[in-house]
Amino acid sequence: MPYISSININTERTHPYPFDIPAVKHASHIDLSNPITFLIGENGTGKSTLLETLAYRLQLPHLDGNTYEKKCFKAAKDLMQHLELKWSIERSVGFFFRAEDFGDYLNSTHRADVDLHNQMLSLQDEVPESIIQEMKDNANYQLRRVRMNYGQELDAFSHGEAYMHIMHEMVTTPGIYLLDEPEASLSPAKQLAFIYFLQSHLENNRSQFIIATHSPMLMAYPNASIYEITETEMKQTALEDTDHYSITKTFLNNPESFLRHF
Repeated sequence: MPYISSININTERTHPYPFDIPAVKHASHIDLSNPITFLIGENGTGKSTLLETLAYRLQLPHLDGNTYEKKCFKAAKDLMQHLELKWSIERSVGFFFRAEDFGDYLNSTHRADVDLHNQMLSLQDEVPESIIQEMKDNANYQLRRVRMNYGQELDAFSHGEAYMHIMHEMVTTPGIYLLDEPEASLSPAKQLAFIYFLQSHLENNRSQFIIATHSPMLMAYPNASIYEITETEMKQTALEDTDHYSITKTFLNNPESFLRHF
């Protein structure tokens, strides 16, 4: 049994943004009764905006630990009052992970470390290196958060390894997990590992995953629900009937037919 059984955006507004995007216009009583629901569609259809609105409503923790008052969540804030949830079990516990936050978070942690290093250059001749390093570590709030939440510096991993490390650290208990384009950091082999991770988690936990993706590999998760968003509708679609699947399969079966004019 899922936590949220359906969502609905109840508004007659059709402009301006974000009310004019397909995922908002067509999010009418979307069935989320499956433990895993994929939201798919072309860029600009509003998958991420819909996920952000749901995350804002639930106030789920996210990667950098900041609040939802940042400018990037303005659309979600505008839509939240129109978002209707139907609960099976009311439990706002889980995690929200946007692919774009991942690189930004790693980069900002590194920049903070470089800034602190530059600030302490004048101490190098007077203070032992070990003491300077300890001072830097104590002053770098973001680095301390990385160690507290994930056990070690994430830049010790490749992007795919770091993503999977975060999943193993943060997706450990029953809850609602919203993931935006996880494949952005994952190779095909890591996407398979991610599928196995989801399967293992759901065997041991009553959780709900809502995932925005472009990856036909992830969409192939057994018995998952797929909602395809187009300019005219948002409907549940079988994997083989999605544009993502048909285009990828046709291309891989005969790439020359697509590339012969290049």
